[in-house]
Amino acid sequence: MEKQLSLSFDNTAIAFEAKTDKDLKKANFLFSNIGKPWLVKLGATFTPIAFKLRLPIKGIIKNTIFSQFCGGETLEEAAHTALQLGNYHVGVALDYGVEAMEGEENYDNAVPEFVRAIKYAASRPDIPFIAIKITGFARFSLLEKIHAKTPLSAEEQQEFERVRKRVHTIAEAAALHNVGILVDAEESWIQQPVDDLTDEMMSLFNKKKVIIFNTFQMYRHDRLEFLKQSLDTAVKSNYLLGAKLVRGAYMEKENKRAAENNYPSPIQPSKEATDRDYDAGVAFCLNNLDKLGLFVGTHNENSCMQAAKVLHQKEVPHNTERVSFSQLLGMSDNITFNLAHAGYNVSKYLPYGPVKDVMPYLIRRAQENTSIAGQMGRELGLIRKEMKRRGI
Repeated sequence: MEKQLSLSFDNTAIAFEAKTDKDLKKANFLFSNIGKPWLVKLGATFTPIAFKLRLPIKGIIKNTIFSQFCGGETLEEAAHTALQLGNYHVGVALDYGVEAMEGEENYDNAVPEFVRAIKYAASRPDIPFIAIKITGFARFSLLEKIHAKTPLSAEEQQEFERVRKRVHTIAEAAALHNVGILVDAEESWIQQPVDDLTDEMMSLFNKKKVIIFNTFQMYRHDRLEFLKQSLDTAVKSNYLLGAKLVRGAYMEKENKRAAENNYPSPIQPSKEATDRDYDAGVAFCLNNLDKLGLFVGTHNENSCMQAAKVLHQKEVPHNTERVSFSQLLGMSDNITFNLAHAGYNVSKYLPYGPVKDVMPYLIRRAQENTSIAGQMGRELGLIRKEMKRRGI
């Protein structure tokens, strides 16, 4: 008879074992306020102005929202956070959270930064992944032109070749040092060249092991089919698919652009449709683990529980290198730490970078959190349950 899976996302003793009483009180204060849309709106407007006016707000931000959602200002600070998480068998996906500066020089300068992060990650068992965005190495409007199949000038073709070389340098370093690369998804109107570049890197470097992962945003109604096509392509071309499944991050932007330009929105008609495709995508990947690597990037408890149960029922070792779970730093610790405690591979997405440069990321996080129905209530409820358990 099969052994029952002992896993609960309600166990707050495990969820917050890495947090001191002071940390918990701070998180309680933060999530109480992030749940207020007016306050988030005020912060999003005021903070960039305050930085421009050089008001002394860095310390306040660093000790509140930054310390909750970011690993540090430098690679070394982020590594210290990774070390603390590693004590609880939680890995990290390093994410240089600075929004890309446009310009060839900036794109070129970003490459050695990522190679340095890869080499550093290779020396540490607690940093299995590095996240990258193709827009960190390429002009947005160039990708837009390629996606729209607009012919490129000779100069633009050379420009895109430079983009390819940058991504190749990073992918090659990752393969050499055995560090996973998670290629972020982008807006739907530049996604095709991102997919094509990522497929090319997978065909070169995912021969024996999954090193490169493409990201599938399942809030798009065409991505489940695209996931299946991607596996067909990988099998025919004799490489392993890396599939990072997320729900998606640009919903309002996507719907707005579709309405303004009078084309059908690529976004699912409902949250239920997104959930259905997400779980179908995870199930599809779990049925094909001999041909792919799966990265389950979600804060949805049901999706994580379902995936964990399938692995358990199939008697696949919980810590198989073919499956990883992930949540953002500072959120859903009840999922992350309980999965780690039950022996699954789980990582925190760990953004790092100078406070001022990471602000767009932090503002987006806060805005996303206020728009996820029930997420703040769930975070707060769990924090308060643990505070009560500890008697604080």
